Amino acid sequence: MTNTKFPSIFLFKTLAKSWLQTALVAVLVGLPTACIAQPNRTQEAVEAQESNRTFTDVQALVNLGPRVAGTPVMEKASAYLIEQYRKAGYVAEVQTFTYSKFQDLGSNLSIDKATVEGKALNGTVAGKLNAPLVVVPNVGRKADFAAVNVKGAIAIVRRGEIRFSEKAKNAAAAGAVGLVIVNNRQGDVYGTLGEEVKIPVLGLSGQQGNPLIQRAQSVPLNVSLNVNAQRRVVTGRNIIAHLAGVTQPKIILGGHYDSVPGSPGANDNASGTAVVLALARNLSNTPTARQAWFIAFDGEEDGLHGSRAFVNKAESQFLSGLKAMVNFDMVGVNNQLGIGGTSSLTTFARNIDPKVKTFGSSGGSDHASFADKNVPVLFFYRGNEPNYHTPNDKKVDPKLLNETTQVGLDLIKRIVNAS
Repeated sequence: MTNTKFPSIFLFKTLAKSWLQTALVAVLVGLPTACIAQPNRTQEAVEAQESNRTFTDVQALVNLGPRVAGTPVMEKASAYLIEQYRKAGYVAEVQTFTYSKFQDLGSNLSIDKATVEGKALNGTVAGKLNAPLVVVPNVGRKADFAAVNVKGAIAIVRRGEIRFSEKAKNAAAAGAVGLVIVNNRQGDVYGTLGEEVKIPVLGLSGQQGNPLIQRAQSVPLNVSLNVNAQRRVVTGRNIIAHLAGVTQPKIILGGHYDSVPGSPGANDNASGTAVVLALARNLSNTPTARQAWFIAFDGEEDGLHGSRAFVNKAESQFLSGLKAMVNFDMVGVNNQLGIGGTSSLTTFARNIDPKVKTFGSSGGSDHASFADKNVPVLFFYRGNEPNYHTPNDKKVDPKLLNETTQVGLDLIKRIVNAS
């Protein structure tokens, strides 16, 4: 089996063997070994070492467990990042901010004295009620609710095709007193309604929910729905790093380091966090570093709170002086690297590297907060994958981290130097 993760070991052995052979000849002819040229580190070896270092950063963050904003784990994660940036020669500090955070205190569905644990959707109202369980066909569009009578009932519907909030509003409009959404993929439902809905909404995994749907389609079922949720004020921690004296950068490189509850967040988003750190290390002794700030955002999973806090605290002159904000999110899984954002910058990226896939969306992650303030943005992203927002988000590919870093380095230098 070829060692793709640690090619530097093979290179070291090869170079060491060559040097020892030369040293033996030198001893035989009477030359001091100090006169022998030491083996040079090839560019490939350097890149392999950097790749391993980036992978180590991902592992260090993953080993802390789920990095949920407002929890003690985030203090440990922020301390790790501050230490790494300072070792790389940067000034690093914490920018704190507060926001109201949704919290599930333990929500479930009870039937026949058995309790099924679920997840309250972010933004739902709390509620505890007993009612019949009615299966809604398809995915919960208005026409689907019109096909059944859910008045005074708890509706149950499968995830997919339309937004959670649209399902919930359709349920409320049809007279349902509660809604259960069953996942159409592996694992629990971690979702956000994004707007006010007047009925409690619970998410169930497919393993838990599909048998319920089958039973409810066969016989009438009465269930107890308990959505136990609240909002509380939490403190988030953005990590900001830059060289001493750099007060007005031309570019900001960022990625969020928080994860959703229950997920160690290797790809989402220890991968992006580690790539930004790798970029900082690579740029530390270059002129580009004096034009850049590096930021690890907190609270992204709760609604881009860290990046919003940053842009809201920044002066308008600071933001107008930026050529770009470049965001890295979920870049450790899937071979195809995509770049989205402001059209002028995506065109610029495609002209530099025609192999890169570009897409137009500028939402869904921390760059959106900067786009809202008219800052040009780029978004590095490799797409969704099966372990997204699940406890299984534990692995990334070191080669993909390195590829993202190398593409980012070239593009960042060109953006900074462009007239």
